[in-house]
Amino acid sequence: MSNFHKIGLLLFLIAALTSCKNDDNDYSAYFGGVVTNPKTPYVIFSKDDKVIDTLHLDEQNRFFIKFDSLAPGLYSFKHEPDYQYVYFDKNDSLMVSINTSNFDESIVFSGNGDKKNNFMMDLYLMQEKDRIADYNIYNANFNAFQKNLDSVYSLRQAFYKKEKSEINWSDDFNFYANARLNLNYYAKKECYPYLHKRRTGKEAISKVPANFYDFRKEINFNDPRLTNFSPFVRYFTAMLNNIADTNKHNSTNSEENSLKDNILKLNIADSIFSNKIVKNEVLDNIAFAYMLEDHNITNSQKFLDHFLTLSTDDHKTNDIKKMSDAVRLLKEGQKLPGIKLLDTNNNCFDIQNNIRKETVIFFWTVCAQNHLDLVYKKLDVLKKEHKNINFIAVNVDEDKEWKKMMQLHEFQNAFQLRAGNLQALKDKWVFTKINRTIILNSDGTIKNAFANLMDVKFSDNL
Repeated sequence: MSNFHKIGLLLFLIAALTSCKNDDNDYSAYFGGVVTNPKTPYVIFSKDDKVIDTLHLDEQNRFFIKFDSLAPGLYSFKHEPDYQYVYFDKNDSLMVSINTSNFDESIVFSGNGDKKNNFMMDLYLMQEKDRIADYNIYNANFNAFQKNLDSVYSLRQAFYKKEKSEINWSDDFNFYANARLNLNYYAKKECYPYLHKRRTGKEAISKVPANFYDFRKEINFNDPRLTNFSPFVRYFTAMLNNIADTNKHNSTNSEENSLKDNILKLNIADSIFSNKIVKNEVLDNIAFAYMLEDHNITNSQKFLDHFLTLSTDDHKTNDIKKMSDAVRLLKEGQKLPGIKLLDTNNNCFDIQNNIRKETVIFFWTVCAQNHLDLVYKKLDVLKKEHKNINFIAVNVDEDKEWKKMMQLHEFQNAFQLRAGNLQALKDKWVFTKINRTIILNSDGTIKNAFANLMDVKFSDNL
């Protein structure tokens, strides 16, 4: 019997026993699963971005936990770097099968509460396929865009209604199912004007009818249940970008325009969101994105000053302050802050004093094989075009995973290092994305701390 079916049988027996108790005060629940091709030895179980427990895998890559009391609601499970949602009603007993080679597509739930969760995964996967298929619809004229959008939405809505009728899920679960269905649709409407203009060079907002955004009136922007729900985060990001894009600029200075747009986003968020929890989360998202985008020190300080007048979450404001301070230390002409970097012999590499040529630093992880393949294809081209430039590859995995990958592949085009302290990398180098690239001058000073190796115009930086 497979690991998946063994845990499934266990959960079936547990569900049968707990259903017999029928205790109104009993909120116990069970969660287990199997991870095929695990990347880490654990699964993180969270609620609203707060870790509830770290579930360690056994020798057969299984995990299992009993919660003595678990409130009904939406939770998430993460096997780095991927995550997904799971919804628990009272006394649900769930297991999940995961294969990291195809994380989202592999997920299957079983046990008490499986049907609604499998529906949510199916809807998510449908919408992801739609997103890829719909890439070019933003280039179309408004009528063609709306026709395509409404046609796809009708199909997803029909699926939602059919499953809702058959599964008969709870009102609270329906809140999230309905939000995923509609916010995905609404986000595309928000994206259309500014993506159409960016791609075609043609203004589209005047073609949009006056009632096109009436759906905004139906959204409860202040429901804290939505705060960290990814469809809501994507929606309000698209909405703020759309509204800010209508802001007319007198200046041709892109940095000044970006500052004005992002301060406008802060003000819009302040006016729309009255719930402090939701507002602070939205403000934090705006600030985080801006700090990574614009590295003009004067503008960053102006933005930060305004952000601090609006946010009331001391923890989040401190995080943004720390990021702002770290970005200041990464400006052109500075030396990179020292962090622990190890070579394949576990010797420390001093990044501040061992640079003798112009150097490109990029990052990789065993969890993103496609990214790694693309990086080394690009590297082959760059090495031929720029023979006097050194390349340093910094791995962000644990030592065991890194050295295992090093044995399987020959990475000859770059000097291989591993970050000995991932948190220090995040804090001091503001490392947030795997496609981040840093360019150093021949004297070791920073030339560009926020480049992207995969950018089609990357060579212009060299």
